[in-house]
Amino acid sequence: MANINLKINNIPVTVPEGTTILEAARLANITIPTLCYLKDVNCVGSCRMCLVEATGARGLVAACVYPVSEGMEVKTNTEKCRTSRKMTLELLLSKHKKKCLSCERNHNCELQRLSAEYEADEDYFETDPGLEHPIDVSAPYVVRDRDKCINCTRCVAACQKQSVGAIGPIGRGYVSHIGSAFEMTLMESVCVGCGQCIVACPVGALKERSTVDEVWNAIGDPQKKVVFFTAPSVRATLGEAFGLPVGTNVEGKMVAAIRRLGNVEVFNMDVTADLTILEEANELIARIQNGGTMPMFTSCCPGWVKFVEQKYPEFIPNLSTCKSPQEMFGGLLKTYYCEKNGIDPKDLYVVSVIPCTAKKYECTREEMNGEVNNAITTRELARMIKTAGIDFANLPDEKFDDPFATCSGGGTIFGATGGVMEAALRVAAKTLDGDFKVVEFPEVRGTTPIKEATYSVAGREIRVAVASGLGNAAEILAGIKDGTRHYDFVEIMACPGGCVNGGGQPTLPDSVRNTVNLKDLRAQALYASDSNNELRRSSDSPVIETLYRDYFGAPNSEKAHEILHTHYHADKRI
Repeated sequence: MANINLKINNIPVTVPEGTTILEAARLANITIPTLCYLKDVNCVGSCRMCLVEATGARGLVAACVYPVSEGMEVKTNTEKCRTSRKMTLELLLSKHKKKCLSCERNHNCELQRLSAEYEADEDYFETDPGLEHPIDVSAPYVVRDRDKCINCTRCVAACQKQSVGAIGPIGRGYVSHIGSAFEMTLMESVCVGCGQCIVACPVGALKERSTVDEVWNAIGDPQKKVVFFTAPSVRATLGEAFGLPVGTNVEGKMVAAIRRLGNVEVFNMDVTADLTILEEANELIARIQNGGTMPMFTSCCPGWVKFVEQKYPEFIPNLSTCKSPQEMFGGLLKTYYCEKNGIDPKDLYVVSVIPCTAKKYECTREEMNGEVNNAITTRELARMIKTAGIDFANLPDEKFDDPFATCSGGGTIFGATGGVMEAALRVAAKTLDGDFKVVEFPEVRGTTPIKEATYSVAGREIRVAVASGLGNAAEILAGIKDGTRHYDFVEIMACPGGCVNGGGQPTLPDSVRNTVNLKDLRAQALYASDSNNELRRSSDSPVIETLYRDYFGAPNSEKAHEILHTHYHADKRI
């Protein structure tokens, strides 16, 4: 590929042919403001914030979509550029609900930041009197406020990449807005609750349905015993909400912070990730040996499960019957833990801390029997810690509470795409072949959207696939249906990169999202924790050994099925 030489603000820059002005400017450490652009999600040039002057062009051009050419000279900060951007911001503000102090994104809003930088006057244009649409609170996982939307379409692009299509542009011209087909509520639409629209939104038009007040009330209720448990990926992301570098493992500080919220116990969800692996690996072996429905799909991601129920109900028999680690923990706490400690299950208030908005929906599923009382996102936990006045960065490292503290590395890597597959392979291969010593499966690691591998175990070829992002899941399913793809076991995560990139993770500024590989750095923290753990296989965990010896008997036993397994059903929305 040929190189292109140009100048940006009189600085010589050499970039590959096909590079946009925006990309070239970043290579030269020059920032061009954007609103609708989001790397790997949306690049349409519609917001007009990135307009620049370039030789050979008539008027201002959108840097995010305009390609460089040999000898081009670009000016990014002329008076013409600045005036255009300021007017764009003031026009956006005239149609934006300016409730900044009470907004979820206050001090972390791209519109707010740019308005301050360009000294935009929020009242330069008269505020649209039509900003009075009801807030959509129909779903238990996502809240949509149309009057805060700036029509950047980043949420639409994220939803389309997920092959869901729950939201899109409605109307034309001045009355154009983002919504669901036929002005449906989100709960009526085909939304699966993955929350990728939330992390794509540059303002506060989309947010999770917060249940923080309910958690505070439970902590303050003397009649309730409150227990928290945290998902594997939260330790790799929570620190970002407190200014720590991306990929910092804050497990110890996370435990210490939750403990300081009140009289609560803090457990490790990695324990039931290990439990999921024992159940899932043995279910896979049983299907292989007894001619069960193949390939078997993982079922620990509720967004993926809902996607299958709504769009591919013919594949429901392929889903593992295992509950997710969240719901397994709920069932374990309301049975085993309560029995061991003489607690009435009605008095035990169970809070899961999760990277995912779909987990909020999962708690409401009738099949889950309300065993998890509340699921809060990483963002919600961060807000609780800040509200409590806790100096997170300077907390000491503390350990999870027994009896659910010790886990294997296999449980920890659940938060990264390929982690469930690798953890299951560690146990399944050892179970089938007692001499199988491999514990690392690099072929299923990494953030490549679709990964495939074949392993020889006990004289049999096991074909596996891993996909993250529901658009890639749709590609896998299409291949299975038309006979071009053949697998025994498939892991799907709804969010690109897995739970480390979930819809409930910290919302970072565009300057970070567009330049830093969040998925990779966050996943590295989990794999480092795994490699430093003496226990690599889920079956090696003494906690898991105790649970089966004292309570469940064996994986896939009758009692295990009663508490740890579930069923799924077709759900055709439209």
